[in-house]
Amino acid sequence: MTLRVRLSIKNKYLIIPNQLNVKSTYCSYAETQAFSALVNDYINDSNSLKPFFAFDPSFGGIKDSVEARKKNQPNRGLLVSCIQDSYGKVNSSEKVKQNIQLLKSENTFTVCAAHQPNIFTGHLYFVYKIVHAIKLADELNKQMPEYHFVPVYFMGSEDADLNELGEVKIKDKIYKWETNQKGAVGRMTIDEGFIKLINEISIELSSEPYGKETIALLETVYKKGLTIEKATFSLVNELFGKYGLLIFLPDNKTYKNEFADIIEKELFTSFSNKLLQQTIAKFPLEYKVQTGGRDINLFYLKDGIRERIEKTANGYVVVNTSIHFTDADIKNETKNFPERFSPNVILRPLFQEKLLPNIAFIGGGGELAYWLELKNIFDASSVPYPVLFLRNSFLIISEKFKKELNGLSVSFLELFKDDDALLEQLVAKLSTKQILLDQEKNEFVQLYQNISTTASSVDTTLEKHVESLKIKALKRISILEKKMFRAEKKQFSKEIQQLLNVKNELFPNNYLQERVDNLFTFYAVYGPAFIEQIFHHSLTTEQKFSVLEIEK
Repeated sequence: MTLRVRLSIKNKYLIIPNQLNVKSTYCSYAETQAFSALVNDYINDSNSLKPFFAFDPSFGGIKDSVEARKKNQPNRGLLVSCIQDSYGKVNSSEKVKQNIQLLKSENTFTVCAAHQPNIFTGHLYFVYKIVHAIKLADELNKQMPEYHFVPVYFMGSEDADLNELGEVKIKDKIYKWETNQKGAVGRMTIDEGFIKLINEISIELSSEPYGKETIALLETVYKKGLTIEKATFSLVNELFGKYGLLIFLPDNKTYKNEFADIIEKELFTSFSNKLLQQTIAKFPLEYKVQTGGRDINLFYLKDGIRERIEKTANGYVVVNTSIHFTDADIKNETKNFPERFSPNVILRPLFQEKLLPNIAFIGGGGELAYWLELKNIFDASSVPYPVLFLRNSFLIISEKFKKELNGLSVSFLELFKDDDALLEQLVAKLSTKQILLDQEKNEFVQLYQNISTTASSVDTTLEKHVESLKIKALKRISILEKKMFRAEKKQFSKEIQQLLNVKNELFPNNYLQERVDNLFTFYAVYGPAFIEQIFHHSLTTEQKFSVLEIEK
């Protein structure tokens, strides 16, 4: 695929030629050493995890998921009506309009990705998981033409963690929204502090090929007085509307009313926590439990607060407030104001799946980990559990960095090593001298084996003494190797610094690029073509890590 940009410039992040191609290379997630054992075992079909999910992450699993969902339909009339209200006067694409209408049919199913409304989309993986949902839905429409599949972005607008959602890194600078607003971030409004952020970002990006267009987009969607939810809705629609993505806004009284029976059951029986603890007790010990849950997995959401609900001897209290309820009061509250009850991480997936005709969920490693704790809760609520797919991951390597890596004879897979191992390998490649003593150490081990055999034939108790001498000698040889490496390392200080600079740009602070950098660092350079490239190279069910190299 060829992209055309308007001019050729040098940029710290990318070099933009007049024409460029993007080459994709795929490797296993295990090879990156950046994902948990649980994630690697899940995508590699480990038997130890099979009791904790319903369907395999494959086309076969999707077919089984469709059959299960066909027998358990959501309230489609309510769903379509609410989504139509959400779009209101929004300038939506024909594909979006078509997908909304398709949801009326019991042969239409959704592929869902969920994420909070991070300002300016937050980290790159926000884009990757949404595009994965779009690409998978497109592929399923080809593979299973007797059905329709619609991609959905479920906006976690009730999240109250402003420290996480209100910060973004664009290029080398972190931008933080300073506001006194409290409660659900989606309900917060764009204020002067937010407009100031856009102005600061404008200075950083305006000189890029698509900088002015990028800033115009941000200024259009983030209008003073709009809620973060509405602004994010507008931004995501602008970026992904042409692909037919539907945006689901769960902070809605009608939706919550549909969930009211589960809200009441949770309040009066703490059913989810009981089932969660049963699952945790059976969860394989080699994996870290992602979330332990609470007795009541609901927040109370009202007037700038989103705080936990706790049971007391006299009824219920909302933590960190003076709000309290008797049993009768809280029952009336769920009937009259269901929108004031917000599911936490344990019940949010259940809320999502109860409302959508969903057959597949796209999530990151952390999301998969806590979803694997929830199957019993789904079963107890008679809500179908979807196929779980690990979202696609990418490493974007510009032409500039690709040339530097090639010049140093460093492959992209080698970049996943820690710095010490990476530099040791670089020096070994560049040096004309021998600085590693692997062969000598092997010969040394064989020598001590021979000595041990001879010594033990005289006295078997000497075998341990010889082993001790061998270990001490090998340690001294390893120390010698390190000294030889340090001496030779000084000869290649320029190349070492060059590699460290590239590594830090592609893996900021030793994190995956997608967990630190923001979309608009790249969007300002490539424009909409950046997202098109991500879509073009996205996999569907294959579960591989993707490296995208930019070429002339």
